[in-house]
Amino acid sequence: MKKPVPRISDTEWEVMRAVWSGHPATAGEIADRLAQSDPSWHPKTARTLLGRLVEKGALTYAVDGRIFLYRPLVTEQECIAAASTSFLERVFGGALQPMLAHFVERQDLSPDDVQQLEQILARRKKRR
Repeated sequence: MKKPVPRISDTEWEVMRAVWSGHPATAGEIADRLAQSDPSWHPKTARTLLGRLVEKGALTYAVDGRIFLYRPLVTEQECIAAASTSFLERVFGGALQPMLAHFVERQDLSPDDVQQLEQILARRKKRR
C-alpha cells in the first residue's frame, strides 16, 4: 500500500519544484535555484524548509561526507493530484462539475484552450 502524499505549503511547493528540476541536489544547489527565480530567498530559509519536507516524508537525503544530497520521495504529479483533490474537496465539496464550470466561465480561454478541452472531453466520452 502506497503511503499518502504529504500536504505541502505554497513555499514548500517552490522548494519541491527546485528539487524536482534536478536531483539529487545539495541544499546549496537548491538554494541557488530558488534565488534564481526570486532573489529574496535566503539559504537558511531553504535549509529550514528542506528539513520540514524531510519530516513530512516528501524528501529524503543521503549524506556524502559533510554534504546532504536531497531527492524527492514523491513526484510532482503525485503532489498535483493530491493538491487538486484537496482543493476540490475543500472548495467545491468534491463536486467536479461546479469547479470546472467556475474556471471555464471566469477564465479567458483561447480558441486553442477550448479545442484542447473539447479533445479531452471527447477522449473521455469514448472511454465510457
